Amino acid sequence: MKKQVQLTAIFLATIILLASCSSTTTINSTPSKAKVYLNGEYVGTTPYTHRDTKIVGSSTLVKLKKEGYQDFENSFSRDEETDVGAIIGGIFFLFPFLWTMKYKPSRTYEMQAIEGHQKKIEGEKKKSILSKADQLRELKALYDDGLITKEEYEKERKRILEM
Repeated sequence: MKKQVQLTAIFLATIILLASCSSTTTINSTPSKAKVYLNGEYVGTTPYTHRDTKIVGSSTLVKLKKEGYQDFENSFSRDEETDVGAIIGGIFFLFPFLWTMKYKPSRTYEMQAIEGHQKKIEGEKKKSILSKADQLRELKALYDDGLITKEEYEKERKRILEM
């Protein structure tokens, strides 16, 4: 019986130890779908979930790239939040104290649009609004000329306005 309790305690401590060695953070950007580079290596696009087993104080360099936006560079360290599981594991084994801190669950970086690109985006929005107005005028002319029914007019008008 005593041996079974010891084995259970060792098993639970091992599970806590293994679970507490890794830490996860989600990297978000505004706007989303920016390319993510960690320590110079491309890893995916935002939102991106990063998981590692680095020790306390380890830093990771993050670079975000998106067409029309200035590249964004920053770093984050594994010293942002306390990991209670690692502390409990450290009571049984000394080396888990190397993982007593973890990353924040998520981080969001706001990217700055390149000036010319921002004007281009605004111009496209205005163009889109003008084209909607033109489409609505044409639709109204079709309705006024009796070429489409009121139901067709309302349905198409709603579709144009929702674009």
